[in-house]
Amino acid sequence: MEAGIVSYGAYVPRHRITPTEIGRVWGVDGEAMGLGLNVRRKSVPAPDEDTITISTEALRTALVRGAIDPQQIGALYVGSESHPYAVKPSATVVAQAVGATPNLTAADFEFACKAGTAAIQTCLGLVGAGMIRYGVAIGADTSQGAPGDALEYSASAGGAAFVIGKERVICRVERTTSYTTDTPDFWRREGQRYPSHGGRFTGEPAYFRHVTECAHRIMEASGTTPKDYQHVVFHQPNGKFPQRVGKQLGFTDPQMRYGLVTPAIGNTYSAAALIGLANVLDHAHPGERILMVGYGSGAGSDAFDLETTDAIASFEKGYGRPVEYYLENGVELSYAMYAKFRGKIHMGGE
Repeated sequence: MEAGIVSYGAYVPRHRITPTEIGRVWGVDGEAMGLGLNVRRKSVPAPDEDTITISTEALRTALVRGAIDPQQIGALYVGSESHPYAVKPSATVVAQAVGATPNLTAADFEFACKAGTAAIQTCLGLVGAGMIRYGVAIGADTSQGAPGDALEYSASAGGAAFVIGKERVICRVERTTSYTTDTPDFWRREGQRYPSHGGRFTGEPAYFRHVTECAHRIMEASGTTPKDYQHVVFHQPNGKFPQRVGKQLGFTDPQMRYGLVTPAIGNTYSAAALIGLANVLDHAHPGERILMVGYGSGAGSDAFDLETTDAIASFEKGYGRPVEYYLENGVELSYAMYAKFRGKIHMGGE
């Protein structure tokens, strides 16, 4: 493909809560739960943070790093399953906040946790066809799990923004492919406060089937094997699944090192794979091959065969915080403050 990643940025809220603290409230061994999921702590958005503010912070970083004029953005898409409004796009607010309006197309994407990767594919098509100069694809979420549910130990918040273009490309997209079926492993009906899931059904027939099939297909189409990649990034509903699928496919721990971010910040849903990719790009050198495979419940996977260019060596990463900062820092909360922040306490009449 002619198009690729021109710039990127990530943002993760500063607050954290540990599985141990969550389990303490519910009379569960939270430490064991965290070890089982390979999640040490998860990020928690402040009361004034949502998908829109997270997306805006990530995109501002990307625009400054890439020295990109917002008025040159021709398309802006926000992928999320926790948009603040049921009816009103997040994308228009983000576009206005960064000064990209009014001459662009904008929309919200939804496909569970792969809404962000679907947005990247759309931008690649528009840029590749010459319809726009730059396209912006964002994956951001402030996901929640029902009190006491297994999801509560991992569902977190964060976002990543990628600017797609043909000029000054720092990471070229060699190929992308998808694998999609109707597999109802995870859902939330209109009006429901929390999502429902199929328990163990979310593993073998859902996540593992789609990720492995999509990975096999893109490597077959590209004529590559796991040994050809320096880095690999998988969607991360927890810290355990991506490690397991990576080993099944033949990847090693060093290849997965930078792409695995969930143990430190939890499952950021639409942003999980994208924050992993941002962390890889923070550490990547020219000429390195990257495989990224996203996953979205419902169900589908998007895979990308990427390669960094010489331009990444001089790319300005100084503005904004690197992903590693968010992985290593944070302010821990009690469950009471977490419940207050996330609106888990509902008064009578609500």
